[in-house]
Amino acid sequence: MMDAARQKLIFALDVDSFAEAERWVKLLHAKVGLFKVGKQLFTRCGPEVVHMIRGEGGEVFLDLKYHDIPNTVAMASVEAMRLGARICNVHALGGREMMEAAAAQVRAEVAATGATPPLLLAVTILTSSTDATLREVGIEQPVSEMVPRLAKLAKTAGMGGVVASPQEIALIRAACGPDFAIVTPGVRPAEASVDDQKRIMTPGAAIAAGADYLVIGRPIARAADPVAAAEAIVAEMAAAPASR
Repeated sequence: MMDAARQKLIFALDVDSFAEAERWVKLLHAKVGLFKVGKQLFTRCGPEVVHMIRGEGGEVFLDLKYHDIPNTVAMASVEAMRLGARICNVHALGGREMMEAAAAQVRAEVAATGATPPLLLAVTILTSSTDATLREVGIEQPVSEMVPRLAKLAKTAGMGGVVASPQEIALIRAACGPDFAIVTPGVRPAEASVDDQKRIMTPGAAIAAGADYLVIGRPIARAADPVAAAEAIVAEMAAAPASR
């Protein structure tokens, strides 16, 4: 139970140097399932940081949220797979054609090389966004409608799952079924600060609601004892009732 829960925990490696990233990977690689490498760290350190994580025995969620013309996103997704990312993502707002191209190109690469396919995700609506945020950019539908709409579009396009707030898990399950992966940032232990997240949930509640992976950064990184904090989160996840 504990190891299965650990595999579902993704530590957000939101740091600004290779040395700091390496310190966290050495400290936590046996305590979490994956390390999330986002735009800041990848822009600073490039592919070498992914190689380092894998060299230390860790797995990588390459969180670059590709959003561009279909061919560009398709080829970038293939490069993420070649780099060894276990999970990578595109942005669902890029549309069906873009997501279809990415999924098809990854499948073609797998067929040609026998490589292990990554879990290809589509980002729905960022957890820092609200209904007001969407209205500012001309989207009149509320978050509660946009998230399942984008999730259904992603599934139709061949994505393996989505990134979404834990508060929309039930909506996504209803729209996409039990076998569509849901990765949830915006997860905070009850005692942690919410920081810039708007739509949040505790780790146990997110697992109970049906999340497949949880992305957690600052509640671990800012803890007095990060290892103990990660272990406590995994224990809470393991104790959560199964949703399906």
